[in-house]
Amino acid sequence: MPSANTSTVAAIVVTYNRLEKLKNVLASLEAQTRLPEHLVIVNNASTDDTAAYLAEYERDFTLKDKVRITIVTLPENAGGAGGFSAGMRKGYELGADFVWIFDDDGYPQPAALAKLLEGYDNAVAGLGTDVPYVCSMVKFIDGSISEMNNPIPTWDWGRLQAMGYDNLVMVTSCSFVSVLIPRWVMEAFGLPYKEYFIWFDDAEYTLRITQSCPGVEVTDSIVLHDMGVNQGVNYSMVNDRNVWKFSYGARNEGSYRLHHRNVWQYLYFCLVVHNAMRRGRVAKPLRRKIYGQLLKAITFNPKVDFPQRPEA
Repeated sequence: MPSANTSTVAAIVVTYNRLEKLKNVLASLEAQTRLPEHLVIVNNASTDDTAAYLAEYERDFTLKDKVRITIVTLPENAGGAGGFSAGMRKGYELGADFVWIFDDDGYPQPAALAKLLEGYDNAVAGLGTDVPYVCSMVKFIDGSISEMNNPIPTWDWGRLQAMGYDNLVMVTSCSFVSVLIPRWVMEAFGLPYKEYFIWFDDAEYTLRITQSCPGVEVTDSIVLHDMGVNQGVNYSMVNDRNVWKFSYGARNEGSYRLHHRNVWQYLYFCLVVHNAMRRGRVAKPLRRKIYGQLLKAITFNPKVDFPQRPEA
């Protein structure tokens, strides 16, 4: 198997109305010690000045001799899930060996990509060629751990460390803040469910692609997540401002547990959500909205979408 470090990489950035943070992301990408061969920016129908800025950025891009830039403008906001699906599809169509996906508020530190590629090679050396992804360690902007972006470790998480790879931890799922995914994974397992719109799309996808082998966190590949408040989330926190996000989360995770696990997993998730909202004294009208989304999960079951091979 060829070295990941000599392969082509398409960096995929999905953005929606976060122009100032997007500028920081792009500056962080330009500062990588190992540049990607492609930069795909997915504009998720932003309503601020993003479109005008990207047109100017593409025109004046200073790394054109090293990095090919592609702007994908979606006709409407497809959410993070739809944006990542579109961006990964474009990276595949460009012929990239790997796609490196992250959001518009994640700032990769200078060696982030180089460490991911090195980590992927080492993970393959230790586990075999079925390694489906490697992800970065995500920190808050103050350098502390990002509370909502911790990967889920496997029971034998230290297996690669026992082999001498001290910076590698085996994981079952992770967020899309910074993940390097090989081309064969998209061919074998398809793209993220664009119908999820937002929340649980990253968990579902990284769980889906770990059927034969776990993923790996590369702890010295660092990305800073500029997410405002550094805290995890649970259903005791539902309020009028965020209920729309929790609604997608309830529907999406409920669908996953019912259609891709079993009915008992679905019922257990419903119980967990109910108890969390009761414990958090969530207003009853908001609880009813979440319960309605859990019921929608019964008939909500998107089909896997595969990218098409580029014509020869």
